[in-house]
Amino acid sequence: MKQLDVQIMGQSYLLGCPEGGEARLLDAVEKVDAAMCKIRDAGKIKARDRIAVLAALNLAFELSELEANALKTSRTAPAAKPQAAGMSAAETAAQPQLTALLQRLDSALGVDGRLL
Repeated sequence: MKQLDVQIMGQSYLLGCPEGGEARLLDAVEKVDAAMCKIRDAGKIKARDRIAVLAALNLAFELSELEANALKTSRTAPAAKPQAAGMSAAETAAQPQLTALLQRLDSALGVDGRLL
């Protein structure tokens, strides 16, 4: 397993990554960083752990909306389109990876114990 050094909201993290998954992990890191920075920059919340929880909830909600829309599309379409079916399968396959990444983030932030 390869290790990547990444930055999320200015904090460095060393993450384990399966071979060939670097691009997907870096994309996920970028999304988490953007979500957390957006919440931090709004100025109402300063605690890093609370920012992480809100970002995780926002990302999980977006994912559930995508899944619901894909399901709705597959139910209303006369015949399932290969692209829609592939998108739904990809989203379903990504769920355990997203959960694992969020657990790693929670663990890393739990050790941090610092406020912004």
